[in-house]
Amino acid sequence: MVWFIIIGIIIVFILNYNRVVDTRKFVGDTGGVLSHLMEDDYEFLLSVKYPGRNLDVNALFQARLRNGIVAMLAVFFIFITRMSVMYAVISVAVGYFVFKSSYLNLQSYYKANLQYINTMLPYYLKSLEILVQHYTVPVALSRSIESAPDVFKPGLRRLVARIEEGDSSIQPYIDFANEYPVRDSMRMMRLLYRLGLGSQQNKHEQVMMFSRTVSALQNKARDQRYKERLEHMENQTLIMLVFTGAGAMALMFISMMHLMQF
Repeated sequence: MVWFIIIGIIIVFILNYNRVVDTRKFVGDTGGVLSHLMEDDYEFLLSVKYPGRNLDVNALFQARLRNGIVAMLAVFFIFITRMSVMYAVISVAVGYFVFKSSYLNLQSYYKANLQYINTMLPYYLKSLEILVQHYTVPVALSRSIESAPDVFKPGLRRLVARIEEGDSSIQPYIDFANEYPVRDSMRMMRLLYRLGLGSQQNKHEQVMMFSRTVSALQNKARDQRYKERLEHMENQTLIMLVFTGAGAMALMFISMMHLMQF
């Protein structure tokens, strides 16, 4: 039976290599039926990890499907000689895990990226505040791009490009906040937009309000970092105590076993 399976796999590979059977077309056709498996935020997560790239979302999704189907069939063929309902479920579970793994990686990247953005946003806004005191908001944004953290540069370029194209609405600022949806990003972009609309007479007042808000945001970021550092130290201390206690109990158990032998 195993030899028949191996021969069958080799025949399918040869037919696919010679374009007699097109497995990519099969997966593409199947992808249309299974398109409902695509997560609602899959395209957004791809744009976060690969900003500015023109990605073919459907092709990437079909590649995920193909990998999942191949993994499922591989496990299925391994257990084919002793196939049962349990092994069939295991095969499907492995295929589904492989299918979901790239999406879970995107989610992990997004969460880690958000934490980094949350840390860097107050410091970027502080440097922007200094530029706003001497230039208009669009010019300050343009001049801040080179010194901004790398994570903000693609979004800033799009924001500045839309303003330079004549979009004087708040929408470019809102889109930037949506692209980096961390704590207070929406409020800060609204403040920045209003600052750009203000006249030169009350600009000093608005800059001072913007400065106070940025300082409050920096204090929140410092408090959050201190809290995270404290929680990390507490977790490390707890782990050390657990291992120390477990080691002491193991030594006591070994000593008792040793005494009982005598």
